[in-house]
Amino acid sequence: MVHLLLAVIYVSFISLGLPDSLLGAAWPVMYVDLGAPVSYVGMISMIIAVGTIVSSLQSDWLTRRFGTGLVTAVSVGMTAAALLGFSLSRSFLTLCLWAVPYGLGAGSVDASLNNYVALHYASRHMSWLHCMWGIGASAGPYIMGAALTGGQGWNTGYREIAFLQAVLTLILLLSLPMWKKKESGAGREDDEEREQQPLPLAEIVRIPGAREVMFTFFCYCAIEQTLNLWASSYLVLNVGLTPETAAGCASLFFIGITAGRAASGFLTMKLNDTNMVRMGEGILVLGIAVLLLPFGHGSAQAGLVLLGLGCAPVYPCIIHSTPEHFGADRSQAVIGVQMASAYVGTCLMPPVFGLIANHISVALFPVYLAAILTVMAWMHERLLKRVK
Repeated sequence: MVHLLLAVIYVSFISLGLPDSLLGAAWPVMYVDLGAPVSYVGMISMIIAVGTIVSSLQSDWLTRRFGTGLVTAVSVGMTAAALLGFSLSRSFLTLCLWAVPYGLGAGSVDASLNNYVALHYASRHMSWLHCMWGIGASAGPYIMGAALTGGQGWNTGYREIAFLQAVLTLILLLSLPMWKKKESGAGREDDEEREQQPLPLAEIVRIPGAREVMFTFFCYCAIEQTLNLWASSYLVLNVGLTPETAAGCASLFFIGITAGRAASGFLTMKLNDTNMVRMGEGILVLGIAVLLLPFGHGSAQAGLVLLGLGCAPVYPCIIHSTPEHFGADRSQAVIGVQMASAYVGTCLMPPVFGLIANHISVALFPVYLAAILTVMAWMHERLLKRVK
């Protein structure tokens, strides 16, 4: 039963990843169909991010009140409805409206499942959990690319992902008895944790290391989401690929994340979370350097794969170390704030690059990533000193 529940959690993260890369893959076609400026993708991303921030900050209360299983099922159902709304949209304004439930659904499931795995499973399972997210994020652009190549349009790509999300919602609802059995059998310590009152935000940010980990997550998700949203446009506008080819090439970043997290699960048996994060930062530096090489299509593809491999261990290893750094009793609250900070980065930083691309040059894409990475590495080292 425990292994079956873990399988359900893994499938949930595949579902979480499926829609995450759709907007970036489809946008080179979508903005033309909708008659919107290319930089408007940042506005949709911002609305989604605001929703995830709100729901992440409420994840501590929601999980204590309703349990991880029910929160996950309802959140995935909201995402499925939002994706169906995307598929039916014919205007930029309609997309903005459907982005609200999309963001609200994504934030709760992300924070709740991450904390659940951090508390109940080993670090390798956290890496493999996020490997499942990478499988979904890698598959999303291929599904969208197939819809575009087949002449069915981006609406069909969103509709197909919405159907898959609806199927997962049904699976999660059927699995609710397993979650309840696991939680009821977890012991007295979990019961005491559930009875505690959720920590207010002002108290969380005063915990030593909390601000540093918030900045670290802000920068990490700024890098990931900027790559997600702008990799295809960078390949089209700077490298010269067609939108259809660029959508497939952009998935190389997510393939790198997926392969890297599969390997990270084994590496965590030898390396601790801190060393895994530092290794990822080093590979990110290499990926940005390769992306800057003037070899066109080949160096762009290699750079995206390396960037994916570099991102792979950072997110899951920092999350898994949260109970160790801040205590199991405060981990859900801290992870909720971490998720909120991550989505603030998701919300603010890709639109900033949109302005740079519009008014200066999209060729500054690698330089922009390098600047954010520098701040991320600095804040992570400060975090380690604060919680030592």
